[in-house]
Amino acid sequence: MNVLRNPFLIYGYESPAYFCGREKETEKLASALRNGRNVTLMSPRRMGKTGLIKNTFYRIHSEMPEAICLYMDIYSTTSLQEFIKLFGSVVLGNGGTTSQRFLEKVRSFIKSCKMVFSANPITGAPEVSLDFQPSESEATLKEIFDYLVYSGKEYFIAIDEFQQIAEYNDSKTVEGLLRSFIQFCPNLHFVFSGSKSHLMSEIFDKPGHPFYRSTEKMHIGVLNMDEYYQFAKSKMETNGIVLSRDAFEKIYNQFCGHTWYIQYMLNKIYEFRPKNVTQEVINECIIDIVESNKEDYQRSFILLTSNQQQLLRAIAKEKNVVNINGNEFIKKYGLKGSSSINRAISALINKEYVYRYAEGYQVYDRFMQLWLVTLP
Repeated sequence: MNVLRNPFLIYGYESPAYFCGREKETEKLASALRNGRNVTLMSPRRMGKTGLIKNTFYRIHSEMPEAICLYMDIYSTTSLQEFIKLFGSVVLGNGGTTSQRFLEKVRSFIKSCKMVFSANPITGAPEVSLDFQPSESEATLKEIFDYLVYSGKEYFIAIDEFQQIAEYNDSKTVEGLLRSFIQFCPNLHFVFSGSKSHLMSEIFDKPGHPFYRSTEKMHIGVLNMDEYYQFAKSKMETNGIVLSRDAFEKIYNQFCGHTWYIQYMLNKIYEFRPKNVTQEVINECIIDIVESNKEDYQRSFILLTSNQQQLLRAIAKEKNVVNINGNEFIKKYGLKGSSSINRAISALINKEYVYRYAEGYQVYDRFMQLWLVTLP
């Protein structure tokens, strides 16, 4: 295991030593997969679902060394063809070798597309790229699944931001195609994770959709504050930093328990290395983070319409809005009528500026929210 310079990771996954809590969620996810149940995992972005998946895969692989655990994020894909290219590169690039025997085995299955095998110039790990015409998409996908089934190995595959397929032009056809292959692959176990709850619900909860009630549901929320504090306190102590419960509670509450933003703050505090974590230190870290992202926030903000800007600023100032069309809220911020607000909030949610939690509407990016309240 690597010893990290800063134990508060904000990207990637190292090992359970740098992963806080979620023991019940890890075991629940691992147990479902081990017992042949595919899982739909949902949470707002940056709540920790990717870390949970990788922590679960770490456990599964330690218990089943022969199993193959694969993770792919399809957020950047816009079509079935792009999905298959990414899926194929992840699956076929995991062979760990570019030996002639391996290449011949792959080519005996994958015949509908051109494959280019290469080695990563930095790591030396094998890489695969696929090239095929859109008309060959279904045949190529079938061949990849055939390869997986006949490999004789057990695969655990996570497809992150799975709701992206709902944005494809032929989304329902894609859903049906994937479902038709997945349901006949007993050695493949899937996690379909996503952050846009309305799109994920459309895929998995609506009758008439191919994935309707085909998986076990899991939702993850904020980390337990006591558990998170003990984790953070012990890591800070390795750098000679005293983190009181009161100071941690202020950070936790400032960001509503949202994992990534708290982790970012802890990462900064660890870097600054104060003897004690005071309110002044907390404020200094917040200012440093917001200032470093200010230009990105400005560029994003000016792309919004005036109605969207006005509504976003109002939500930021309120922190949480229960009734977006409430008269008191509308009058307080001089907003236009309900129809204008509904159009604006729909756009802000779709663009991921705002997220609708059970308790109300909130600005998605917690640091952007702090920047928005400083605007004149």
